[in-house]
Amino acid sequence: MPSADLPLAECLTYRPELPLPDGFDTFWADTLGEAPLDGVPDKPRYKRIDSGLAQVHTYDVSVPGYGGRPVRGWLHMPAGATEPLGCVVEFGRGRGLPHEQLMWACAGYAHLIMDTRGQGWSAAGGVTADTDAGAAGTVPGFVTRGVESPETHYYRRVFTDAVRCVEAMREHPEVDPARIVVTGFSQGGGIALAVSGLVPGLAGVMPDVPFLCNIPRAARIAGVPPYTEIAAYLQLYRDRTESVFRTLAYFDGAHHATRATAPALFSIAMMDEICPPSTCFTAYHRYAGPKDVRVYEFNGHEGGAEHHRAEQLAWVRSLFAGLPSGQADRS
Repeated sequence: MPSADLPLAECLTYRPELPLPDGFDTFWADTLGEAPLDGVPDKPRYKRIDSGLAQVHTYDVSVPGYGGRPVRGWLHMPAGATEPLGCVVEFGRGRGLPHEQLMWACAGYAHLIMDTRGQGWSAAGGVTADTDAGAAGTVPGFVTRGVESPETHYYRRVFTDAVRCVEAMREHPEVDPARIVVTGFSQGGGIALAVSGLVPGLAGVMPDVPFLCNIPRAARIAGVPPYTEIAAYLQLYRDRTESVFRTLAYFDGAHHATRATAPALFSIAMMDEICPPSTCFTAYHRYAGPKDVRVYEFNGHEGGAEHHRAEQLAWVRSLFAGLPSGQADRS
């Protein structure tokens, strides 16, 4: 497979100018400070289900997300825990089946898997609808849904959902609020980066081949979806290039990374045609907290796959071992 982007040596020094959009911090403070649409705040709900597993307890979760709308998820807890647990909050697409993703619970941690609004699926039902979306975008996909302004953009709702899920875990009586790590693969990695800049006091962040980084470059060099959605949109609306990239800047992981403080473990694949490595390195270089990266030189978008899961397990174990339990610093 040929290289999809800049060679590794150039990626290691690649630091493009990427100015923050005007009012970036204010926009997100206002978004996260908005009251529920009906004015009545709800609380997270947890319903124990029978997944057929004896050593993992699974809960059907509903968290009030953007506008107070319910966001679904699975919460896995190792059976027999006697003290508050470290927690991994994972973002991606659908929450899937309740017995699918058990690694973190088997390692002894609480594990919340967020269902991404409008994308999720679950044979158990209870997917998260994007009820605030209005009409679908002009071209198929989610990157340009609501791209006319930051206020209407799809990822404004998704990032808010993700923040609310972390907040819910901080309040869960069986979770240690000082030991919460966020992670995700591809889209989930981009969401994790956003959360890293929007939620203070996280224990760690693990963006895995992250999407939504250095979006202007990605839209111009990626030859396969989902970044090609942006090009398809701009083929129709030739006069909107500046406004589209202005909107997308509010959701760019490379900007959110500049607000992060928690330790981070990135993964980047050098033959990734979906999330070009130079875009992932843009976010890595701009990440303001302590950081490390695993580079998979001969892999595509699959990245390190289960090899990287082993790296993550070791990293989280070491990270939590060095942290005192108790209240997280949320300042």
